[in-house]
Amino acid sequence: MSRPSPSQFTRQAVETVAILAVAGIVHEIWRAGVISPTAVGWLVVGIALAKTAFFFAENLQHILLATAHEIPYHRFLGLMGVNMAQITMSFALDCFLLEAAEEGSLSGFAPGLGEPRILFDCFFYSVLNFTFFGFGDITPQSIPAKLVTLMEVTLAFFTVIFLLSDFISLKDSLRRSHSATAPPDHPAS
Repeated sequence: MSRPSPSQFTRQAVETVAILAVAGIVHEIWRAGVISPTAVGWLVVGIALAKTAFFFAENLQHILLATAHEIPYHRFLGLMGVNMAQITMSFALDCFLLEAAEEGSLSGFAPGLGEPRILFDCFFYSVLNFTFFGFGDITPQSIPAKLVTLMEVTLAFFTVIFLLSDFISLKDSLRRSHSATAPPDHPAS
């Protein structure tokens, strides 16, 4: 089976819609003046922390399922690719919310940029963080922005370095430990 199951596709679609919906809700709450820009920053940090824990667990689940069900490596990479796209999009939205609510949370934005350009620059920043390029065009300035950046880089490290580069050796290791604890298939003669 080389294609994702319909349930996996549905799950990833629901996750993407949820990420977009949460960001939209926070943005509308801020625009309505329900909470202060500082409160938006800390709300975004809390949401980013929850998403970091979720993606960490989901990445671990993907590798455990890949091992248990002999998922081909290319399918695993596909699942992880979608997951990485969700992560970078999610953290781009977090950075956008931080900058939109409290200008100067991130440095490197030209004055007077509209929201579409800020969103694009936040996506650029998120991709650079996730891929460890970090050119420095945009840097976090506020504590919430630094925490969100730290969470993304930590999650990227776990995802890219641990899961993708060590997938085969980890899969073999898990398979060996599973077969060592499994009862023998036939009785000894």
